[in-house]
Amino acid sequence: MPEVTVVDHPLVQHKLTIMRRKETPTGKFRQLLRETSLLLGYEVTRDLPLGTQRIETPLAEMDAPLLEGKKLVFISILRAGNGLLEGMLDLVPSARVGHIGLYRDPRTLIAVEYYFKVPDELADRPIVVVDPMLATANSAVAAVQRVKEAGGRHIKFVCLLAAPEGIAAFHEAHPDVQIVTAAIDERLNEHGYIVPGLGDAGDRLYGTK
Repeated sequence: MPEVTVVDHPLVQHKLTIMRRKETPTGKFRQLLRETSLLLGYEVTRDLPLGTQRIETPLAEMDAPLLEGKKLVFISILRAGNGLLEGMLDLVPSARVGHIGLYRDPRTLIAVEYYFKVPDELADRPIVVVDPMLATANSAVAAVQRVKEAGGRHIKFVCLLAAPEGIAAFHEAHPDVQIVTAAIDERLNEHGYIVPGLGDAGDRLYGTK
């Protein structure tokens, strides 16, 4: 599939399997999601621009690589996106952070926005939008559209799991946005959940139903 990167690293797949298990408790699920998001963050940031700076090591001077340009922005789709956000911030603690509040109407499955707050000057910043599940893609499509309306241009989307239907819908709306995920599952069920999936990521993250 175009513009989809599946991170098949053994540690990512191992942690994902434990998260899928229905008996995995909330605390363990939260810990594993944070750890996995750091590993996904490593992949999604691999093309950040680098410059050089003259430094002095204990032995010699050298031209050493450092990140350059405007600071990276992570944008979390509330509420489950915060589970990925925390691990990403462990990796890049200086990043700017935005939040988009969306909920899925249970009848129509359409995303309804209730909150939007993002950093300034998005046009010049690399942006990573995060949400654990790309199921129907309604929330992801709406979130990325809002980011674009706010000026965002260099956007990637990171999720833990994706369904083929969600990938197709997302790329129909945003063919320019790369998806980075840990796995592409089989399908969606009649309720719009990913199968085999891992259930509702927000509920499993926060211990709600």
